[in-house]
Amino acid sequence: MKIITINLPEKYLDAIQVLNDMGKYASRSKAIRTALKDFLEDELQMYQNLDEEEFKNLMEEIQLRKK
Repeated sequence: MKIITINLPEKYLDAIQVLNDMGKYASRSKAIRTALKDFLEDELQMYQNLDEEEFKNLMEEIQLRKK
C-alpha cells in the first residue's frame, strides 16, 4: 500500500470519526479505503458495456498502474 495525503472537509473527517467510534471501521484509513473501493466499483460499472476484451484490457491497465 502507498501513503498519500488528501485534503478533506472537516465535516467528512468528523463523520468518519463517528463511524470509527461506533466500531464500524478500525481506522479512518480503512473507512476511506472502503468508500473509495465502493466508488470505483460504481464508476467502473459503466465499462461493463465494453466488449469482454476491452474490459479485460482496462482492468489489466489498472493493475499495471498499481505496480
